[in-house]
Order: sequence, then structure tokens, then C-alpha cells
Amino acid sequence: MGCAPNASHSPVFLLLGFSRDRVPRIVLFLLFLAIYLTTMVGNVTLVLLISQDSRLHSPMYYLLRGLSVIDMGLSTVILPQLLAHLVSHDPAIPAARCLAQFFFFYAFGVTDTLVISVMALDRYVAICDPLHYHLVMNRQLCARSLAFCWVVSVVHTMLHVGLLLPLYWAGDAEGNVHLPHFFCDHRPLLRASCSDIHPNELAIFLEGGFLMLGPCALIVLSYVRIGTTILRLPSAAGRHHAVSTCGSHLTMVGFLYGTIIWVYFQPPSQNSRDQDMVAAVMYTAITPLANPFVYSLRNKDVKLALHRLLRGGRTGS
Repeated sequence: MGCAPNASHSPVFLLLGFSRDRVPRIVLFLLFLAIYLTTMVGNVTLVLLISQDSRLHSPMYYLLRGLSVIDMGLSTVILPQLLAHLVSHDPAIPAARCLAQFFFFYAFGVTDTLVISVMALDRYVAICDPLHYHLVMNRQLCARSLAFCWVVSVVHTMLHVGLLLPLYWAGDAEGNVHLPHFFCDHRPLLRASCSDIHPNELAIFLEGGFLMLGPCALIVLSYVRIGTTILRLPSAAGRHHAVSTCGSHLTMVGFLYGTIIWVYFQPPSQNSRDQDMVAAVMYTAITPLANPFVYSLRNKDVKLALHRLLRGGRTGS
């Protein structure tokens, strides 16, 4: 597809993801506002509990606190902009701000998936080698792991931003480019471009696929070993306890990786835009919302810490 003479590197994008939705805008606004506020309150509460309660000063909760901070960033990159568009009825976003949103969304999103895989390694060591758990999964290793996740994520994001910068977009009569999405996501940006996007598609499936395959392989291998170890435990109570410590993490793995694979690693199709929107809502709004509640409702230690906090008791040991 060739570009018209008026094609530009820096057009104004119109985010029209919910423009044709039959649901009234005020209902969407209230829904996403409730999701955003609940996400922030839930994750802030989890961060405070883990920071203040000495009983939660373990590697698993250190990683969980990092995940909550990432989830708050991911929601903040997407939802306030969406709320502003729903209120103002003005879906315009300049190219520079669109690419900035894309950068931070990708950086937080990829870091989220990498931290989830590090948490799988934490569960593996805790169940398969419990005697050496605190020696292997110490605070220094967790801090280095989080830093490594951020470095890999930023480098990955810069690659894809660099591949977007040379692209042209042909706008309408007013120079606006229509994006049938509610934020500047990768697939809608590529579909709207009139340039050759084969290098971008190749990077998604090769470099992006490799970046997903590594963490996925780590998670699968960790849980294969965990499953084998659990089956060898002599008591039913021990097996139940081991399974319960992994349930929350497996729930988040299903939420996050399932939607990402659905959006980015299915064959491109013009008929998949509605499905992409649903999946995008899942990993930008529902997953960050679910994270603190999945871990708090399924975790006895977090529930006890919250109970102590609400009763005004001491959070120390």
C-alpha cells in the first residue's frame, strides 16, 4: 500500500475505539473510573502492607510489591487518557503523545510479563528446594531480577518505537488518522499506516516472540518441576499447601499471557479488531485490577496483615 502525498510522520490520531459502542459514554466513564480507582487503591494497599508488615518481608512479597507498582503504572498510562476522551468527546491525540503512551505502555507491560516469570522461579525454589530458599532467593537477587526485567523491557520497547518512527500515516481531509482502538496500541498503529510494515511485523513475531517464549518456557518448566515435586509429597495437607501457594500466580499467568498471545501473536485479520479491544481491556484494566485481589483473597498472610492494619495493630514481628 502506497502513501498519499499528504502522508505524515506526525499526524493527529483519533482514538475511536468506543465511538461506535452502543453503551452510553457516561456509563463507560463511570465503569472505567471505578476500575481505575479500585486498581490504584488495591495496589497501593498491597504495597503498603508488604512495606510495613515485617511478616511479609520475603522474596515472594518483594516481587509482588514490584508487580503492584508496575500494574499501577500500566493502568495510569492508559485509563486517565481514556477517561479524558470519554468526558471531552475529543478523541484526538498528537503523534508525540501517542508514541509516548505506546512507549510507557510497552515498557510497563513487558516488565509485567517478565516479573511474572521471575515469580514462577521463586515458587519453584520455594517448593522444590525449600531448605535453600532464603539463600537462593535473597533480597539482592530479587532486586537484580527486577532491574534486569526493566532493562530488557526498555531495550525491547525502544526497538519497536524505533521501527514506528519512520512510518507514514495518511490522514483524512483534516489530516487526522483514525485508530479503531482506545489507546495507541501496536496493532492498530500498524494497520493504520500506509508504509511497508513488514519489518515491524517481523520484529513482533521474531524478537517479540522470543521475548515471550523465554519467560513462557521458564514458567512451564518451573511448574512441571513443581507438579512433580508436589506429587511426591507424602501428606495430602502438604500437597494442598503447596498447590495453594501457586494458585494466585497461575491465575495471573493465565490472565496476562493469554490476552497478550491472543492480541499480538495471532495472524493479522481485519475482522479481529473487536476481539483485540476486549483482550486489550483485559490486560490494561482487568489484570492490574485483579492482581491485588487475587493475591489478597487467596493468601492467608496478606489477609492477616490487612486485618492487623484495619484493627490498628502493630505490623512488625
